Amino acid sequence: MRNIRLSVLVVCFFIPFLCVFGQEVQQYQMLTLAFYNLENLFDTENDPITYDDDRTPDGKDRWTQEIYTDKLAKMAEVIAQIGPEEAQGPPAILGVAEIENLKVLQELTGQEVLRSAHYGIVHYDSPDRRGIDVGLLYNTQVFQVINSKVFELELYDTEREDKRIYTRDQLLVTGNLAGERMHVIVNHWPSRSGGEARTRPRRMAAAALNKKIMDSILSQEPYAKIVSMGDLNDDPKDKSLKKVLKTKARVEAVGLREIYNPMERMAKRGQGTLAYRDSWNLFDQILLSAAWLSKDYETFQFYKAGIFNKRFLQTPEGPYKGYPFRSFANGNYTGGYSDHFPVYIALIRKTD
Repeated sequence: MRNIRLSVLVVCFFIPFLCVFGQEVQQYQMLTLAFYNLENLFDTENDPITYDDDRTPDGKDRWTQEIYTDKLAKMAEVIAQIGPEEAQGPPAILGVAEIENLKVLQELTGQEVLRSAHYGIVHYDSPDRRGIDVGLLYNTQVFQVINSKVFELELYDTEREDKRIYTRDQLLVTGNLAGERMHVIVNHWPSRSGGEARTRPRRMAAAALNKKIMDSILSQEPYAKIVSMGDLNDDPKDKSLKKVLKTKARVEAVGLREIYNPMERMAKRGQGTLAYRDSWNLFDQILLSAAWLSKDYETFQFYKAGIFNKRFLQTPEGPYKGYPFRSFANGNYTGGYSDHFPVYIALIRKTD
């Protein structure tokens, strides 16, 4: 958490709604919350329960300890920097996807560059057949976990109703962020593998589950501060977001129990977190309940959102120049990072 000092002129330029005339300087605290798809962060051991055989030293991907160690270092390097320019230190809260198990998160948070973040871990094994889960990393000096649970997404093949489709759970963590109660949901919705239209009902179901979780919280706490983050495998304009969750692109349009999506305007400007066939998608999103949008800066409020797409995270040359510099391509380890860019939001509150 960083203290920042904003003069009236600076405040008026960057965040007009914070203008307080007659007051030369106002001090604020800033926190970063982020999400990062780590692109198949697997260890080298063969788990007999899941389909991880390729990610072993003798498997198709030739996933050796040397490669795994380098992948951990690369992921930690990115995490240590995620956030706006004025932030200092790694995110206070980080949702992650495409991680194999608790072990990889423990070894990730043990990297030297992340020691100062004092990360605790919330993780549950999901029923996903590939063995990939979601998880939450949190700075134990800033965020205290009250409770956590997972919600299973039950899906069945539309062509064979007796065939279960096993996918990732949705993780809900409730805690105190620097003394303020909040809820965070970490998602990794079903992929588009097999075609966008054919798999769309699965993401609609994931959105319905997400809405059910948020509605349950809001029915007990109408002013609850909820953050739902993740790789949704849909863009902000898709039906799962606009029809099921009914997300809003403008702060002023968000009602008490409605959801704000700060990523929608980014997508309309052509920004994205992953690219495919010369087209950008913004699948990685952070959604906010209305309570984060108040002008009462005595408590943490939404300040801004962004895509962390620094040059070193981009493919440096070739036909995919500018795309996320993925760590695995064409059957080989590239020495890159991930096929997704991380996303973040910054929160601020007054300290005076």
